Amino acid sequence: MSDLINLPDAARLVEGLRDTGYNFRTAAADIIDNSIAAGATRVEVRLEMLTDGRKLVLFGDDGCGMDADGLFAAMRYGADERPDPSSLGKFGLGLKTASSAVCRCFTVVSRTGGDQPLAKLTWDLDHVRECNSWEMLREPVTVDEDEAFEELCGEHGTLVVWSQCDRLLTREYQVAGGTHEKNAMDRLAEQLRKHASLVYHRFLDAGDERVRTVSLSVNGEAVTPWNPFFPSRAEQVLPENQTVIEIGDADTVLGRATIRAWILPHRNDLSEEEKAQARISNSAQGFYVFREGRLIHSGGWLGVFGALEPHLSLLRIEFDFGHELDVAFNVDVKKSRISLDPGLEGGLKALLSPAYREANLRYRRRSSATAGSASGPDHSGANRTIGETKSTSGPVVSDVDVAAGTGTVNNHRGQGITIKIRVDNNVTSDCVHLEAVDDITDGRLWEPALRSVGEGEHRTGVRLNARHDFYRKIYAGVARDAEAVEGMDLLFWALATAEFNCTDKEIQTVFEDLRDDISGNLKKLLRPVPFPEETVDTPGRDPTPTDAG
Repeated sequence: MSDLINLPDAARLVEGLRDTGYNFRTAAADIIDNSIAAGATRVEVRLEMLTDGRKLVLFGDDGCGMDADGLFAAMRYGADERPDPSSLGKFGLGLKTASSAVCRCFTVVSRTGGDQPLAKLTWDLDHVRECNSWEMLREPVTVDEDEAFEELCGEHGTLVVWSQCDRLLTREYQVAGGTHEKNAMDRLAEQLRKHASLVYHRFLDAGDERVRTVSLSVNGEAVTPWNPFFPSRAEQVLPENQTVIEIGDADTVLGRATIRAWILPHRNDLSEEEKAQARISNSAQGFYVFREGRLIHSGGWLGVFGALEPHLSLLRIEFDFGHELDVAFNVDVKKSRISLDPGLEGGLKALLSPAYREANLRYRRRSSATAGSASGPDHSGANRTIGETKSTSGPVVSDVDVAAGTGTVNNHRGQGITIKIRVDNNVTSDCVHLEAVDDITDGRLWEPALRSVGEGEHRTGVRLNARHDFYRKIYAGVARDAEAVEGMDLLFWALATAEFNCTDKEIQTVFEDLRDDISGNLKKLLRPVPFPEETVDTPGRDPTPTDAG
């Protein structure tokens, strides 16, 4: 053996390779990639928790499977290059690095046909650490593994089992295997369904002829495709002759990529069902990059344009390339990140700028047409957002006394906290969380309140003082910009909810004084600011900037 061969320390390296940036969703997707690469038409994922709290994740597919020699090669860190270069598997590392990112022990069971024996190999990180050698375990197939293979794979295919899952959940639970931990596992399964519905939406859509169809289920529930471009309602605005881009340098064309620019309808033009399908949000704008039909990047502008911009939330870019451009785009081992050459960034910016401006104009024009009526700023958007966002943290309202003007809540200060508070009953549903009113006479800009559409089930809300200069000057000044109005509304609702979360009878006056100070200082600061109707057009300046490109 050459004295220049310097083998890595197995114990240290196998531990270090756990930290390559995977989370559960991206790790699971790497295993699913291997199933698709093996020709599977069906992939099933199971998240199981035993009564003692031990957790397992099983992946089963009906792909071509492997014999003992093939399995041995596949389990090697840096496995042989696949015969098909277009395979979703790329570096020969995904199975190992993805699995070890979540668990300390992973087993693969496979066979090529019903008349063949099951081949099984295991990587146990504790065993590697103890013997400090790249040594796998070859153990008999257990009864549970045999039954799981028959159920999830059938005659042929591959079963991957993650055990000793020390990184599956992000926290330890006091009662192992209890209700809270089971709920966390259910949430994890739902997160994987949502992730896979986007990443593999082309494979899951039987009507998409660009790739073959694959069925995928998580805990027995089928994953349905989510197409981020909403083609049934969105418009593809790039001319057809501009949708193919040659990638390379002056002398060599490495390959061709395709690009499409989709502008979705404004959310005010969508039904509730369509809003759920479109999922329009600030973070969803930008590039969706596909390699061989599999999504590897979603959202953001990749340096082509600047930061995320609310007025661009309707624009989504579909960008496709094949394996021959992997080098050009620096695809990472997780297949979740790419980088663009500066020259390509400039070309894409020039190509997409018309679509960028058009999406901006459509958003602003639609917002302008639906916001800022004669009655003032429209607060319905904030009320919808607050009502539809279930993950916000607020106190639990246990009782109210309308006559006494008090409410009893469970908050950060304890249980059964009684506070003096405004109570509003029988308010309309479109202003139950936030409403601008003209009956606040103490000079404060806002006040928290307990509000209900009936006479029970009160929730935290906020009342804005429509007579305060901030409302009359700032709110009125941006009334035609729905995003600006909603952003300020959400800020005041969050401030009121924070007060509910942190107050009790002893310190309630501290919050009242804080609102006095803020409201008074804002009024003083706004004295030189004219009311919107007093604004004079400045030469050379667009008098209606919300309509500008």
